Amino acid sequence: MKIIDYSEINAASRDPKGFIEKCCFEYDKKCKKTAERIAEHLKEHPIILLAGPSGSGKTTTALKVESYLDKMGVETHTVSMDNYFLPKDEIKIYDENNQIDYESPHRIDIPLMQEHMHKIAKCEPVEVPTFDFKAQDRIEGYELKRNKGELVLFEGIHALNPEVTGHEDISTCIYVSVRTRIKLPNGKLVHPELIRAMRRIIRDRNFRGREPADTLDMFNSVQRGENLYITPFKNRAHIQFDTFHAFEAAVYRNFIYDDFKKLKDSYSNYNRFEPISELLQVIEPISADLLPEDSLSREFIGGSVFKY
Repeated sequence: MKIIDYSEINAASRDPKGFIEKCCFEYDKKCKKTAERIAEHLKEHPIILLAGPSGSGKTTTALKVESYLDKMGVETHTVSMDNYFLPKDEIKIYDENNQIDYESPHRIDIPLMQEHMHKIAKCEPVEVPTFDFKAQDRIEGYELKRNKGELVLFEGIHALNPEVTGHEDISTCIYVSVRTRIKLPNGKLVHPELIRAMRRIIRDRNFRGREPADTLDMFNSVQRGENLYITPFKNRAHIQFDTFHAFEAAVYRNFIYDDFKKLKDSYSNYNRFEPISELLQVIEPISADLLPEDSLSREFIGGSVFKY
C-alpha cells in the first residue's frame, strides 16, 4: 500500500506541466513493460485478459498496451467485454434484495463470449456486438478476425473470472486498479475506492447519462460486486499494477467540487463520501487543458485520442 500526503501533491502542482509529465511517464512505463512481457509469450499466449474494478482505467491501459505492442510489430486487437453485456430485459439474475444484479458475471452473454474467444483462438472471424449504455441495449457491432501471430486483448471487470473467459492455457492475465491512498490534513486516508468513485462520477455524467447522486447510489452494489466477482480472481494475474496518477484529484476538482458542495446538504449518504469532499477542499486545482490527449484521466473527463 502506498500513501501520498495531499501537501506533496500541492507542492508538485506548482509545476503542473512537469508534474503531469512525470506521472504519465511512470504509468506509460508500466504499460510498455507489460507489452514487453506479453510479447515474450506471443506464440503460446495469443489472448490477453485484462481485468480490474470499475473506474480502474482498464480501457486506457488496454489501448496503451495495444499501442506499444503494435509499435513492436505485434498486431493487437482490443475488445471491450462490456459489449457482451446482455440487454436490460434479458438479465435474469437478482441480488439478495431482489434487484437486478448488474455486477454479476451473468450480466454478460457468457455463451456468446466463450464462442467468440474459441473462434478467435482458431483465427476464425466473429461479429463483436456493441453495447449502448444509455439505451442498455445492443446495437450493430463489427467483424473481427485474428491472423496468426496477432493478439486479441479482452478487457473488462470479469476478464479473469474463469467462468466467463477460461482459456488459462493460452492467455496472459493482467489486473489493474488504484492502490494508492491520499492522506488528508486530519490524518484520514482517502481510500482507492473513493478515487475510483471520483473517476466514475465524472465518466458516468459525461458518457452514461447519470448524475453524481445516481453514481453514488450504485456504490454499495458496485463494491459488493467487486468483493464477490472481481477481487477473488486477481491472483490469476501474471501482471498487476497501480493506475493511480498523483495529479488526478487536482484535475477532477474542476469537475466535481461544486457537485460535492451541493451533495452535502441534499444527499442522505453523504458521510460515506465526505473524504472526497475534504480532499477537494484542500487540493490545489490543475487545469485539464494540460493533460496529454492519451492521458488515462481523459478516459473519464473526455478529450482522449483513444476511442472508448
